[in-house]
Amino acid sequence: MALLLDIASWLLLLSGAVVAVIGGVGMLRLPDVYTRMHAASVTDTGGMILIIGGLLLQAPHWLIAVKLLLVGLFLLLTSPTAANALANAAIQDGIKPILGGGRRG
Repeated sequence: MALLLDIASWLLLLSGAVVAVIGGVGMLRLPDVYTRMHAASVTDTGGMILIIGGLLLQAPHWLIAVKLLLVGLFLLLTSPTAANALANAAIQDGIKPILGGGRRG
């Protein structure tokens, strides 16, 4: 049973790390601030859920699991809020998104 729990935990941790790396590559490769922000916020939230899920499976005590859940809840609330604030700031600065064909909207 413990081996199965370790395998599930490592799968969640590794998949969360892969999602985070994909988000980093998206931040480097995507063309404008809006698509970069989308890549960062979606993979940040998805990777965080997977990593915290893997850590929860390894939590030795219920108090640590509660703390991990509180950190996850905090990140679930703040990450999309920060992305929204950044998008609003970009819009107010007059930054136009790149539309299909490489032209600015």
